Amino acid sequence: MLAQQLVNGFAIGFVYILVSVGLTMVYGVLKLLHFAHGVIYMVGAFAAMIGIMYLHLPFLVALIFAMAVSAIFGMAIERFAYRPLRGGNPITTLISGVGVAIFLENLLQVIFSSDTQPFPETGTTNTIYHLSQSVSLTNYKFYIILAGVIGLGLLFAFLKFTKMGLAIQAVAQDMRAASLMGVNCNRVVSVTFMLGSALAAAAGVLVALNYNSLFPSMGSIPGLKAFCVVVLGGLGSIGGTIIGGLILGLVETMSDGYLSGMVIDKDAIAFVILIFILLIKPSGLFGKKVEKV
Repeated sequence: MLAQQLVNGFAIGFVYILVSVGLTMVYGVLKLLHFAHGVIYMVGAFAAMIGIMYLHLPFLVALIFAMAVSAIFGMAIERFAYRPLRGGNPITTLISGVGVAIFLENLLQVIFSSDTQPFPETGTTNTIYHLSQSVSLTNYKFYIILAGVIGLGLLFAFLKFTKMGLAIQAVAQDMRAASLMGVNCNRVVSVTFMLGSALAAAAGVLVALNYNSLFPSMGSIPGLKAFCVVVLGGLGSIGGTIIGGLILGLVETMSDGYLSGMVIDKDAIAFVILIFILLIKPSGLFGKKVEKV
C-alpha cells in the first residue's frame, strides 16, 4: 500500500507543480499573488473539450490548443487586470485578480452550465499497468507525470539558455535595474504569464481526462492549493515549488490511504502540515529570510 500511495502521490504532486510554477514565476517577477491563476486551469480543460468536440482535434493537438488558449487568457488578464494597477496598492491588484476569476467562472457557467460534464472521448482508454503485484499505474497518471517532467525540463532550458529566459531572471531580481539596462519589462511580464498559464492548462486538461469530469468551478481548490504550495516551498523559488508540490501530493495520498476512517478531510490534513512547516520556517522551505509569509 505504501508503494502504491507513493506512486499516486507523485502523480498528484506533479499536478500541483504544473499549476504552482506559474504562480511562483509571477510572484518572482511582480511580487504579485495571482489569484486568477486557478481559473486558467479550468479554462484549459474547457478549451480542450471544445477542441475535441467541436474542432475534432486529436487529443495531443487539443492539449496544445488548450495551452495556447490559456496562454492568451493569461496574457489578457495581465494586460487588462494587472498592468493598469501596477505600482499601486497590492490589495487593489489582488482584488482585481479575484474579480477576474469570479467573472470567468460565472461566464463559463452561463455558457456550459454549472453541471459536471464528462470529458469527451479521446480515442484512448484508461489502462492500468501493473508495475508489481501490489503497485499499479494508469496511463493517464503516467501522462501527468510525463507532462510534469517535460514541462519542467523545457521551462528550465528556456530560463537558462534563451535571451527571454535570462530577461525574466533579471526582472525577477530587480525590475527597475533591468529596465534601465534596456529590458522590456512589460514583454517579460507578459511572457511570464503566458508560460505559467500554459502549464496550468496542461494540468487542467490532464486532470479532467484522468477523472473524466470538468465543471466551471474546478479550478478553485487547485488554485488555492497551488498558492499553498508556493508558500510552502518559498515565495519565488521554483525549486521550492517543485518540492512543495511533491510534499503536498504525498501528504494527501498518504492521509487518504491511511487516515480514510477519520472525520477530518485530507485537504485539511495537508493544510495542517503547511501550517506546521511555516511555524518552523516562516519563509517556506527554500524562501529567502528577508521575505515574510
